[in-house]
Amino acid sequence: MRGKITMFFLVLFCAPTFALAQQEVTGTVIDDLGLPLPGASIVLKGTTNGVTTDFDGKYVIQASEGDVLVFSYIGLKTQEVTVTSSVIDVSMESDISQLDEVVIIGYGSTTKKDATGAVQLLTAEDLNKGAITTADQMITGKSAGVRVVNNGGDPDAGINIRIRGGSSLNANNSPLIVIDGVPLSNQNPAGQANPLTLINPNDIESFSVLKDASSTAIYGSRASNGVIIITTKSGTKGAPQFNFSSNVQVGTLSNQIDIFESAEYVDFIQNTYPESANFLGLNGTIYDTNWQEEIYRTSYTINNNLTARGNLFNKIPVRASFGHSEIAGILKESQLDRYTVSLNIAPEFFDQHLKVTINAKGIATEKDQPDTGAIGSALTANPTLPIYDPQGGIFGGFYQLTDDQGIVGPANPLALLKQRERNEDADRFIGSAEFRYKIHGFEDLTAVINTGIDYSESSINEYFLPSAVGAYTVFDGLPIFNNFSESFRENQIKRDHLLDAYLNYAKDFEGAVNRLDVQAGYGYQNFTTQGTTFPTTTENGFRESQQPFRYYNILNLQSYFARANLTLFDSFLLTASVRADASSLFAKDDRWGYFPAAALAWKLDEENFLSETTWIDQLKLRLGWGLTGQQDITGPVGYFPYTALYDDGDPTVSYMFGDQLITTYRANAFNPNLTWEKTSTYNVGIDFNFFSNKLSGSVDGYIRNTTDLLAEVPQSEGALRNRFVSNVGETQSKGFEGALQFRPVQTDDFTLEFNANAAFNETYVTDLDNITQFSSGGGIGRGTGVNIGQTAVGERNRTFWLYEQVYDASGKVIEDAFVDQNDDGIISDADRRFIPFEPKWTYGFGTFVQYKNLDLTANLRGQLGGNIYNANLLNRGFALAAIPQTDSGFIDNTLNLFDGAQYNGFPEMPSDTQALSDFYLSDASFLRLDNITLGYNFTPFKDKKLSLRFYGSANNLFVITDYDGLDPENFDGIETSPYARPRTYTLGLNLDF
Repeated sequence: MRGKITMFFLVLFCAPTFALAQQEVTGTVIDDLGLPLPGASIVLKGTTNGVTTDFDGKYVIQASEGDVLVFSYIGLKTQEVTVTSSVIDVSMESDISQLDEVVIIGYGSTTKKDATGAVQLLTAEDLNKGAITTADQMITGKSAGVRVVNNGGDPDAGINIRIRGGSSLNANNSPLIVIDGVPLSNQNPAGQANPLTLINPNDIESFSVLKDASSTAIYGSRASNGVIIITTKSGTKGAPQFNFSSNVQVGTLSNQIDIFESAEYVDFIQNTYPESANFLGLNGTIYDTNWQEEIYRTSYTINNNLTARGNLFNKIPVRASFGHSEIAGILKESQLDRYTVSLNIAPEFFDQHLKVTINAKGIATEKDQPDTGAIGSALTANPTLPIYDPQGGIFGGFYQLTDDQGIVGPANPLALLKQRERNEDADRFIGSAEFRYKIHGFEDLTAVINTGIDYSESSINEYFLPSAVGAYTVFDGLPIFNNFSESFRENQIKRDHLLDAYLNYAKDFEGAVNRLDVQAGYGYQNFTTQGTTFPTTTENGFRESQQPFRYYNILNLQSYFARANLTLFDSFLLTASVRADASSLFAKDDRWGYFPAAALAWKLDEENFLSETTWIDQLKLRLGWGLTGQQDITGPVGYFPYTALYDDGDPTVSYMFGDQLITTYRANAFNPNLTWEKTSTYNVGIDFNFFSNKLSGSVDGYIRNTTDLLAEVPQSEGALRNRFVSNVGETQSKGFEGALQFRPVQTDDFTLEFNANAAFNETYVTDLDNITQFSSGGGIGRGTGVNIGQTAVGERNRTFWLYEQVYDASGKVIEDAFVDQNDDGIISDADRRFIPFEPKWTYGFGTFVQYKNLDLTANLRGQLGGNIYNANLLNRGFALAAIPQTDSGFIDNTLNLFDGAQYNGFPEMPSDTQALSDFYLSDASFLRLDNITLGYNFTPFKDKKLSLRFYGSANNLFVITDYDGLDPENFDGIETSPYARPRTYTLGLNLDF
């Protein structure tokens, strides 16, 4: 008691002295660009006394000499400054590592150190550089276990994204893509192949990739294949900032399929088929036409983007942007123009208790889609014929072989491009509004409502000129053209609506339980697509309109979800979630699916037994399990697969009633017992960060089992269709993946970084109920039913089914001779082998070097294993391919397999049985230098209010592979007439002011 009284009088005595020692400290806080920072926090260390800066970044605070002031601002490094004078100005630097810590997950966010699932964050410094026109190109090869394959060099080429391989046979295997809280539909607007064409890469802040079920299960039915969350850039509380970026890209043809050039072709025909030599050239003139070079061109892309960020009325962070991309594809007549606008507003109300975040994106695309049939025609067309008719001709000046019936032989490849016009336009709006209310009087509880809409209007208009379709007739000896006759038209409207409403309770505690974070809510998604197609047919050389076809499709998903995150003893992180989903694709009795998940993480670096280990910054062990569902089977069976529906039949199913032809209604196949496909995933992983952030990374291993597979399988006799979707069988996936980042040098003037990732995955079909195997497509340009794809129990889920070829002593193929695998003396289907075409291994690695203002980035990626079937070798790799028919009046080009004496392919067209040979398979392993970028940053003025960056880059510089075709990177494993990927060079600048 005496001690307390003494302390009381001591404090009472000293208080006036303390008060007298304090002084008024003033100053200005700016960012690393020299701009004032309004809203920056200045706190007297060790106390709760603090102030914030005004609109001009100025502050006033009471402090004593020797006190420490703590300056902080979101996204910038916190600084501590000792008071030594009455004026203290502070310049705050960006804290990239701090920004990297924030990971967006379903219905919330976490940090890297507190994440319990297999989640990867990719921010600006991680993403690919250079010729980037679509968002998918930013992450290609950058995330372990994420395989991104586009369908060639088309500016709007379709993409195939797989996270840890596919988990289904016929249901959708693409990941769920969420943009600012709005999940995208798996159906693209009409005429748009790549859903990520419709977002400006310049607007993207980060990607969060959710890989295992413990992290994706909160998204339920749409998350069986992983989730990619795209977060766009937001406004700032600081001073206004502007950015202008521009680049020009030039693309060249990186490779050609090896067919005969003109001189080689003449030699081949004269030596092999001299009786057809009179078909060489035109009227005695041998032309030198490289049809592949004629249909391709030097492509170009011009990208311009303008962005403004600021603090409206000193209270509302705002970001607005406008972008335009003009892309001329490497295939002639290929064009894509994209206009984007975006707006982000995040006001706060009621003393920061209510935060409203509004994101709005408008996208308009105008696309000219050429006739890609010109690619195949360029591989077949006679290289000794001219491009243009010396006499002018009746085909708009293009040369075309004809007879009394019209066009014969392959159509003029360039005419196919020039004399067809197909316009595919789309206007799209993606918007969301999130209301986050921290309840007054109970601030640990937050109510959240997120609404969103994805609305698009699309149109396709296609027109042909005569040489493309032979649409001409003769009247009084003169050709009459149905010039630019309409051949197809479609109008479409898509409306996707979203509503999420949930409560979030988060509170820190003292004791064993450190933190509790709980969410529970309801989700609603509705996807509507409606439109009309106007098909045409050719009658007497003219296009005739057919009856318009109208369609209306709707899919509805409703959900209830809950999740709890618990932190125990500062070391253990526990996550548990459950989601109940209902889908309109299933009958009422099977409509609901229930999907739980749980994960545990142990932060070993927080334990006492590692407290003396100074080189460990982070070491975390993760264990997770989750169950997710799959219902998206609209591709093979439509939107109402569980109920009996009837369609208006076409003229082939009609009957005569008097003198009138009456069409009938046709019953659609259906399966009332369809239910959820279910995928359970077990995941174990470890995250580490050593030696003061010099070495960091993660390693994960997983086992994934999918049951009640939604597979399109053969039906019993008498069924309405011979194949329909049913719940049959199981698959099992096993894999592991690793990512590593090494920073051996990181100083103010010099930085050296290396990064690498690799992933192994294989999926086997373990059960198909009573079915042993069934065809899974794989057309190779032969007759109906000649498919090489197969699904079978005990095999990989995507395989070829082929014979093992027999060769003679010199290594030459013996046609239709195959290995008798079961030694029964008969070559039959029992002797065919299952050969997977997907690689087991994918990888990527790169480096970043910065010396003062100069920086260099390089990224490579590739795959090990997998196979590709060369259908070009099958259909064009035989000598007689040059002579389609003895009386045809024309000759064709073939693959260049002539050595001057003999053709080293087959003499005649291989049989359909020979087409099932593994002779046509090649190893699809490759290493691609994806991009290399050299940049220079400088600030021309001392006040740093303006900064410039110039850069140059090259993409797709080379591919190392043993494959003899065009490109080994092929998602479907079959090369026919591919659209070549260009080699692209870029020059660009970024201006910040």
